[in-house]
Amino acid sequence: MDAIEEEILKRARDGSIDCHTAIGIAKKCGVHPRLVGEKLDRMGIKIHNCQLGCFQ
Repeated sequence: MDAIEEEILKRARDGSIDCHTAIGIAKKCGVHPRLVGEKLDRMGIKIHNCQLGCFQ
């Protein structure tokens, strides 16, 4: 498990995570939000309250 996945698991609740938190994970890990979105998809975790349309 990599650092991004660890951050996701720390913050996800009931199989979802909000957009603001996902963007924060991307900033903390120094990656583009799209990479976080791809990992969320693979982990089966949904994004809610998307602010900018970064996550599909």
